[in-house]
Formats: sequence, structure tokens, C-alpha cells
Amino acid sequence: MEELQFGLGPAQRLPAPNQGDQRHTNELKANHSSRREFMKLSGLAVAGTGFGLPTAASAAGRRAQERDPDSVLARLLEGNKRFVSGQLAHPGRRPEDFAPLAEGQAPLAIIVGCADSRVSPEVVFDQGVGDLFVVRVAGNVVGGAGPFVKGSVEFAVAELGAKLIVVLGHEACGAVKAAVAHIDANDTLPGAIRDLVEVIRPAAAAVRGKPGDKLENAIKANVAMGVERLKGLDPILAGMVKKGDVKVVGAVYKLRTGVVELLD
Repeated sequence: MEELQFGLGPAQRLPAPNQGDQRHTNELKANHSSRREFMKLSGLAVAGTGFGLPTAASAAGRRAQERDPDSVLARLLEGNKRFVSGQLAHPGRRPEDFAPLAEGQAPLAIIVGCADSRVSPEVVFDQGVGDLFVVRVAGNVVGGAGPFVKGSVEFAVAELGAKLIVVLGHEACGAVKAAVAHIDANDTLPGAIRDLVEVIRPAAAAVRGKPGDKLENAIKANVAMGVERLKGLDPILAGMVKKGDVKVVGAVYKLRTGVVELLD
């Protein structure tokens, strides 16, 4: 995201979200055996979320080899090459492109990206409607982001069958820049910006004194921390990652060139 502006009022806490309708949740459990297992594993109440469960037809439409995480990653990188060269295969988004997915979804990959207006994963990777399950939050944070980011990722893995997760940072990230700028100042930022920067501060602290560009190093460290957090996330992801059923990788998008570079 672009550099944050800090002309905000006093810090305020958002009210805790209301609990979902338990009766409706129980009905969903009774009607969807796969969802029962998901509930058992994660305890996530999905009533009222508005997520569309994949139909048997849409899930079957993604063959096993299509979902292989290495194959999906190669597909994303090929799409990025098309984007960089200006030879897009998915230039438009028409209503008729969405119609076949009205009954369900079966995305190939999950992108945990920044909310920055300059970084749109579907465009950057040149993917079609329904190919990506995108979770975006300033600073592409995972650890400390609460159940909304982690629960969304778990949902896409356990319910939608996605096997590749990409934590996507980007050049000149304003949230990371704020963490770098304020790590020594030890000042207090207004509102929830303070909480956001506090989550990213460990990445900035981890690269202090290291050679190279301070901001670039912190952006990469922030991505790497997100990757490690997802790899060890119980009870759903950690076991699947260990068995090789799910792959988690980190990458950084270069604003000036359009290139997505994988982290080592």
C-alpha cells in the first residue's frame, strides 16, 4: 500500500463481531458432510458469511493434476510473464464469465496479498474468473491478523480444495515502510494503524543492521514470516503442509517492472 497518512483521530477499538446463527450453522452441518469435518477441525462458524460452497460439478472440474501445487505455481508464473509482456489471456471481466460459477467455486490458488490499490493478483498473474481465492489486507500480514485472514485461508483449503498458498508482498509497501520508520522512534500511531504497524514491527526488527536496502529487506522478512506462520497453522494447514498436500510460498511483486519474484 502507499505510504500511510497519520492525520487520524484518537485510537478506537472496533466492537467484537456478533456470533453466527447457531441454528443455521447446525443445519449446514447436517447438510454438508465435508463442512462437518471442517467445523470439527477448525471450529469456524460460517453461518452468515456468504461464502459459496463448491458444487460437485465445479469441484470435479478441477482435476487432481490441475490442483498439484507445483503445477499451479508454474501456471501463475506463466501468467505473470504474460502480464509483463502485455499479452494477457484474460483481459476482460464480463457477466457471462461469472455465470458458470454461480453455483460454486473451486479456485486453484490462494493469494494472501496487500490491500494496495496497485497490486491486483488476478491481473498480476493473468488468471481468469474463479481461479484465485484472494485475501487482501494492508501489509499482507498473517500473524496477528486474527481469525479473519487465517480462517479465510483455512476455508479455501478445507472447503474449496486449494493446495497452493502464495503470500504476496510488494515493492514500496506503505505498511512496512511505517514499521521501519517508527521502530526506533517508539512513538504511538493513531487508531488501528498502531495495531497494524505493531504486527509488522518484528519483520523490520529482524533485518536491522543487515546489508542492502532496509525497506526491501523488511518487505521480504514480512512475507517470510507470513509463510512460516501459515506452514505451522494448526489444526488444518500444518499437517497438510507436512504431508506435501499443501504448499505455501512467498513472493514479492515489483511495481516498476510487473515481475513477481519468488523468495528463496
